[in-house]
Amino acid sequence: MAQKQKQSYWYFGGLASVGAACCTHPLDLIKVALQTQQGQLSVFQLVRGIVSEQGVTALYNGLSASILRQMTYSTTRFGAYEVGKDYVNTNTFAGKVALAGMSGLAGGIVGTPADMVNVRMQNDVKLPYRQRRNYKNAVDGLIKVYRSEGFTRLFSGATTATARGVLMTIGQIAFYDQIKLYLLKTDYFKDDLVTHFTASLAAGAIATTLTQPLDVLKTRSMNAAPGEYNGLWDIVKHTAKLGPLGFFKGYVPAFVRLGPQTILTFVLLEQLRLNFGYVKTS
Repeated sequence: MAQKQKQSYWYFGGLASVGAACCTHPLDLIKVALQTQQGQLSVFQLVRGIVSEQGVTALYNGLSASILRQMTYSTTRFGAYEVGKDYVNTNTFAGKVALAGMSGLAGGIVGTPADMVNVRMQNDVKLPYRQRRNYKNAVDGLIKVYRSEGFTRLFSGATTATARGVLMTIGQIAFYDQIKLYLLKTDYFKDDLVTHFTASLAAGAIATTLTQPLDVLKTRSMNAAPGEYNGLWDIVKHTAKLGPLGFFKGYVPAFVRLGPQTILTFVLLEQLRLNFGYVKTS
């Protein structure tokens, strides 16, 4: 009789993340615009201004960079987590956190160049025309940054991006795995869409709370003009002038974006796992 043998598809996380990013990109753009603005415009005022001046398609500015970021950042962290299960004991929550942290570290480093271009392309929508960078796509942005600002500039914000990657991966992957495990131990849940949705919603809320301060610092660092800030500590002091809530600027749109993105990512990931993660053997 044919049996099903589980296979390790490390790239499923990257594919699922790309699909989720295509759906939630406008929310990510709004979050970046809120974090980098100097005024106090509301979400609705920002959206209305962007759409009225540049049209609805402007909400998808930087989509190519967002896709490239997921192909580098998310594929690396999900892949490292999946492969790392062969070497790290993930039967305990501490093991999951440790492996997720290491995976997020790797993903944060690999994904920084695409992340920086993504932030810049998204921020273009709220800048005066003459101040826009006008990258044609993600690759064009990477080339222009390299030629005009140097190779090291591609890794601007790498410190905060990497730290955020660590916390994001812990919040999303480690907590998702643990919450899903707890749910499956009850009599009310099984390995289906309801469980995947519930666990990913909780993981999205946790990940947003853990990463928002670093996300604000990362966005400001990546979008800054050369010489605008004198290092990371200068960005921290500048943000602190806005008060404690300055580090959580854009929290609501961040969760509105990250919640659905986390849900879509894990729902798609689980569907890929259930439908393509097994092969028949005789």
